Amino acid sequence: MPLGSATPWSYALIRLLFRFVLKIFYGTIVIENAELVPATGRPCIVCANHSNSLTDALLLVTSMPVAKRNMLRLTAKATQFGHKTFTSWLIESAGTVPIKRRKDYANESSADNSDVMEKLIQALELGDAVCLFPEGMSRYHPTIAPLKTGVARLVSDVLSRNRDDPNFEIDVLTCSITYMHRQHFRSDVLVTFHAPITFSPKDNPELLSPVDFGNIRSLTAQMHEKISGGTLDSPSWDLIRTAKLGARMYAPLGTSMALGDHVRLVRTFLESFKAAREPEADGKDEVIHGLIELQTDLKAYQDQLVRWGIKDDRIRRPLPRHVILSRLLVRLIWSLCLFSISLPGLLLWLPVFASTFYAVHNFKKTGPIFDTWDEIAQYKLIYGLMSGLCVWIVAVVLTWPYAVVTVFLIPAFMWMTLRWFEDAVAAFRAFTALFRLLRVGKSTLRKMHDVRINLHARVMEVAVTKMGLPENPVIHFSEAGGKEKGRVRGSWDSRARYFSIKRRRKRDWNETLRLYDKVDYPDDE
Repeated sequence: MPLGSATPWSYALIRLLFRFVLKIFYGTIVIENAELVPATGRPCIVCANHSNSLTDALLLVTSMPVAKRNMLRLTAKATQFGHKTFTSWLIESAGTVPIKRRKDYANESSADNSDVMEKLIQALELGDAVCLFPEGMSRYHPTIAPLKTGVARLVSDVLSRNRDDPNFEIDVLTCSITYMHRQHFRSDVLVTFHAPITFSPKDNPELLSPVDFGNIRSLTAQMHEKISGGTLDSPSWDLIRTAKLGARMYAPLGTSMALGDHVRLVRTFLESFKAAREPEADGKDEVIHGLIELQTDLKAYQDQLVRWGIKDDRIRRPLPRHVILSRLLVRLIWSLCLFSISLPGLLLWLPVFASTFYAVHNFKKTGPIFDTWDEIAQYKLIYGLMSGLCVWIVAVVLTWPYAVVTVFLIPAFMWMTLRWFEDAVAAFRAFTALFRLLRVGKSTLRKMHDVRINLHARVMEVAVTKMGLPENPVIHFSEAGGKEKGRVRGSWDSRARYFSIKRRRKRDWNETLRLYDKVDYPDDE
């Protein structure tokens, strides 16, 4: 078996650096089925959905178990190469292969990737893993684009070149990446690897040249089914928003649920809602009409909650006025305490926040949402990394007599500041939500509670009888191993809610580092 290429030092450095940066930017990164990744020396093409530009590639690089796969050879659009920028250096240093896209060239003949394909085939024959995004381009959109046939054609070319080797095999490892809020600081990410599809000249003669293009399309469709089956693939943002509310009503806030379980639950509701909206479903039985009415009512309910600025959980469990007032006081005092102890460290974070805000603010002006918002996380990661390194170096220089200590103390202090600041923001967010409850009024909340009771009954009926979900989600997910919830591990961390050195014990996978609950997506008219 081939041994695979050696790991370049620059690649190892980038992997280490961005594993650290990604864990700071995203609150939780959950990796599922890492054991399915083929070992180094086994030719492998890694394919994933592509909705977050360079961040997708960095996530895949850092998600690969180093003990099994030493390197993932990346590909990127050729226009990102040859510039005197940190992004260009980063891409080139990681051994990335440039892909020419027809849309980037006025003359289509200039977009010749023959040499590129030859390099990829050689890398695979050496036993390397190659990363390709078969959608062809990154975009901020709820739907996975139709996959291009490049991966299937590459598999066919590799098999055809090695048709005389009876032991040659190549794997296609599909992966689904799901961002709760891809561009927002301290949101959560799920990376799910699927069982690899193995091909060989002996078992797959239909892919040997000359190949029937129908077989290429069939393999591409198989890849699309695997990738879309592990993430949220929707025709509209509104449908994802409604599916998330349905899932939250079914499994209420506080349910001990792992991120993977949460995504699969939302997807179950999403697929049911999508099926009801399909043209062939028109005029069918009452179940379809009931699902469409449920979607409409859930959307109206969510719209009203957004106008009030409160969460469904505040309606689910009505609080007496005296309890709201007492909790208001507690949340305000606690948020002020946490803000106070965070303040010295926030002075170190200020240049990082300011530089990323400035960069993203200017970048958003360069194009429409669907063409720019997928790169926001990339800009935040790179500008945050550069400004963070500058802050660290300057702080160490200013404390040079104690540099042996401060070189480690400053990053640790910035991390703990971030932890305290997260909890301060969460406490203040709870304070503002409670204050809004008082403004809405008791009688209005009681009417809304009655509306929710009706919606919850309909959601549970559909979930149990039509979707085949368990009758008691709280017990089911707690027994399904959801206690850790992908966040804190260990008894001390479990009890140290506000002072865990690992990460925040969020109750809601939808949470970000914002003073309000993020439930809406931008409209692109």
